[in-house]
Amino acid sequence: MTVQELSDLGQQLRVDSVRAADAAGSGHPTSSMSAADLMAVLLARHLHYDFDRPEHPGNDRFILSKGHASPLLYAAYKAAGAISDPELLTFRKAGSRLEGHPTPRLPWVEVATGSLGQGLPVAVGEALAGKRLDHVDYRVWALCGDSELAEGSIWEAAEAAGYEHLDHLTLIVDVNRLGQRGPTRHGHDLDAHARRFAAFGWHTIEIDGHDVDAIDLAFAEAASTAGQPTAILARTLKGKGVAAVENREGWHGKPLADAAEAIDELGGIRDLRVSVQPPPAVRALHVVRDGHLELPAYERGAKVATRDAYGEALTALGTARGDVVALDGEVGDSTRTEFFAKAHPERYFEFYIAEQQLVAAAVGMAARGWKPYAATFAAFLTRAHDFIRMAAVSGSDVNLVGSHAGVAIGQDGPSQMGLEDLAMFRAVQGSTVLYPCDANQTAHLVAELADRPGIGYLRTSRGPTSVIYGPEETFPVGGSKVLRSSDEDRLTIVAAGATVPEALCAAEMLAGEGIAARVIDLYSVKPVDRSTLRTAAERTGCLLTVEDHHEEGGIGDAVLDAFTDGRPVPRLARLAVTALPGSASPNEQLAAAGIDAEAIAASARLLVEHAVVA
Repeated sequence: MTVQELSDLGQQLRVDSVRAADAAGSGHPTSSMSAADLMAVLLARHLHYDFDRPEHPGNDRFILSKGHASPLLYAAYKAAGAISDPELLTFRKAGSRLEGHPTPRLPWVEVATGSLGQGLPVAVGEALAGKRLDHVDYRVWALCGDSELAEGSIWEAAEAAGYEHLDHLTLIVDVNRLGQRGPTRHGHDLDAHARRFAAFGWHTIEIDGHDVDAIDLAFAEAASTAGQPTAILARTLKGKGVAAVENREGWHGKPLADAAEAIDELGGIRDLRVSVQPPPAVRALHVVRDGHLELPAYERGAKVATRDAYGEALTALGTARGDVVALDGEVGDSTRTEFFAKAHPERYFEFYIAEQQLVAAAVGMAARGWKPYAATFAAFLTRAHDFIRMAAVSGSDVNLVGSHAGVAIGQDGPSQMGLEDLAMFRAVQGSTVLYPCDANQTAHLVAELADRPGIGYLRTSRGPTSVIYGPEETFPVGGSKVLRSSDEDRLTIVAAGATVPEALCAAEMLAGEGIAARVIDLYSVKPVDRSTLRTAAERTGCLLTVEDHHEEGGIGDAVLDAFTDGRPVPRLARLAVTALPGSASPNEQLAAAGIDAEAIAASARLLVEHAVVA
């Protein structure tokens, strides 16, 4: 395309953004208009992409971090011939693929965007996949707004990209000066942004974001820069091209008042088509995905921490499957991800103390077809919750592992105790939540997650626990294990993870008093084993749940889910961590929280007594 044609294409993208928002009666046309020239030059001259084959291994990757500017993205798809004009005008309507913020319902969108500050961190994951896993020279482009540069996740990503010398990653910053409610922190001060990126080892380019020649040269410079990622800082005007809204406050997230007049001012409706450059022919990396898996096996009665079993099982899984990758947040010696790192260093990624980048990189790698397992302390995953939430919106297949869960970690105190994680992950759309109690169970559940769709969460414990299952046992997702039962059972104790040994001990104590108790190991917290729980309720009449987690949203609530279809709810008591813990030994912590064997037995006695009185 000539310079004039590029300018015309930019105007077309503006017009179509205005039209889409006008048809919807909502949207962000002014945020789209500021970046239209940037998108036009990228699409026509620098992007290598086969829209008929979005799965092509050589395709460049593009992430619209400022997802509210979706009209611009959809206008670009129209210009590339991927969607029609009638479909463009279905923007934001029920049943349309063209949602208010992009999602992978469109085959050319790999990750959902719109929660600001996430596009660059995910792009870092995709760039790392290209450099260290795919070994393909595709470029990764991310377009973000200047408002989202206030997000800490952007700077976690900036440091990771600079440290890893991701020179095939280009960030395009649409510095249009205006955020949602007014001016951004730095306005049009491009130098302020450049200094920060340069401090993290980035090559920076400052340009007029409406000068198509300057944009073209900047993109070419980024492609030729070796050893550094590039940040292109483009000074733009929000609402560019329409005097009523250009560089004016108060128009964020609103369709234009007079779309027809704006379209005339922009030169009218156009129908330019772009022949996007195809990706180079590449040979897809052959990855072993069905090798023989030999999980570690542990003898009954041995004392093994479930975090140890996680590390050993993941290493075995990585040996059997070349698509498995491991990520950690500088606690690999504690999570035991270090076992995988030593065995498969080419597929291990260290993200230091940057949990948002940790999860985002896993999402980016999953988008490229890899099977990531990302681990840190359970408590620290709460920091990355928004990335986990958006990963579910993206339909990402990502496994997360939280170690050092609950008060059972002991003396480190409450800042290190994951006590909210089960609730957090149960609330994630389509998630799987698993909490093993012993080493053999852990090993099998690590493998179960490998082909499980969606967000998987495995909760592991710090201290060693007795191995109660043989290595031949199976643990299907959605199941549970009845560890103790009889026809005389008067109640059922439901436990998971660290509280399973306590429940078994309590059942022994109760048996000595003539109270028979059934014990269920609810290792699958979501989906929950409704059938086994309902049977237990029918046979014993009473359920007692015990968990090393806060009362809200954990195992007790998961058990209640088994009775949400109108079935009678059994007599139910719940033991959980309700007070703020301090520092103490693991056994002291369990006792203080009221979830050790003594507390379980005491609650069971009361539950049975009340049932008799009733």
